Amino acid sequence: MSCSFGKNICYTVFGQSHSESIGCVIDGIPAGEKIDMEKLYSFMKRRAPGQDKFSTPRKEADMPSVVSGMLNGVTCGAPICAVIQNTNTRSQDYDKLRNLPRPSHADYPALIRYAGMNDPRGGGNFSGRMTAPLCFAGGLLMQILESKGIEIGAHIRSVSTVYDENIDFTTGSINELKALETKAFPVISDEAGEEMKAEILSARAEGDSVGGIVECVITGVPAGVGDPIFDGIENRLASAIFGIPAVRGIEFGAGFKAAEMRGSEHNDSYCLDGDSVKTKTNNHGGVIGGITSGMPIIFRVAFKPTPSIGKEQTSLNLEIKEEETFSVPGRHDPCIVQRAVPVVQAAAALVIADFLLK
Repeated sequence: MSCSFGKNICYTVFGQSHSESIGCVIDGIPAGEKIDMEKLYSFMKRRAPGQDKFSTPRKEADMPSVVSGMLNGVTCGAPICAVIQNTNTRSQDYDKLRNLPRPSHADYPALIRYAGMNDPRGGGNFSGRMTAPLCFAGGLLMQILESKGIEIGAHIRSVSTVYDENIDFTTGSINELKALETKAFPVISDEAGEEMKAEILSARAEGDSVGGIVECVITGVPAGVGDPIFDGIENRLASAIFGIPAVRGIEFGAGFKAAEMRGSEHNDSYCLDGDSVKTKTNNHGGVIGGITSGMPIIFRVAFKPTPSIGKEQTSLNLEIKEEETFSVPGRHDPCIVQRAVPVVQAAAALVIADFLLK
């Protein structure tokens, strides 16, 4: 079931980048949850393509049609199915690529895995286009979680070598991050944001691309949620996050910097904050042993540069068994990090809801 995720809340995605439509089915959502559809559409619009010069020129409204599971904006207990039409495809751009696998795409592995029957148009079901239904499901679940005091915020931590301001690990800077949801380019520091934009436009002008990092914070999750060993919060978050195309890594709390620290630096001492048990620092990122500590859950996701670039590259023509020089046709993002911010939030919502909405 490679297209499904979750145990209590089961999310299944369907479609391909250039199929007639894409969508999802979400099973297990309790009845009686009121959903603000306008707020959900606004959340999805943050991911939608074709909105500015920093993303692909492919324009899609990404307006979901809810065909089951809701009545008058309230969940009814049945599986929720949402369908999003693909209206602006240019499949002819990919005619010459059937036998010319694009570097750093899933073209060749998919060709072998599915014996040549895979859909190569726009990356098929491996495309970032498939994150549109994820944002529908995640945006819906975020509203339910918010009603229970759980907030999920995120920002662009970096583009290339340009970094945004640090967040406060003990509070998660959640109010600051949630305020960014009204910004087209979600960074805390506008000055850093301008430098990031310059990096993206410079890469685009050269027919190239850049990658970056998204940092996500989840607050309000009580201590004691999760499981040890193979099914912990970190495990499940990593699994959902790696379902997002172009993800190359994830780290929690201090992350890989922990390897450079001493135990006396990394250890988070416990203390009382009123009647609540907290830690003075949060290098553990809100999870220890796969189980939440009550502190903000903090993680960062690394995205590779968009592999579809205008610069000339070489690949192997599988039909004639010779190398060819080519550039990737079509319409592509010079950097996907800006549009990936709500996608990371959506994936996080799937995981937390799956643990809590039993």
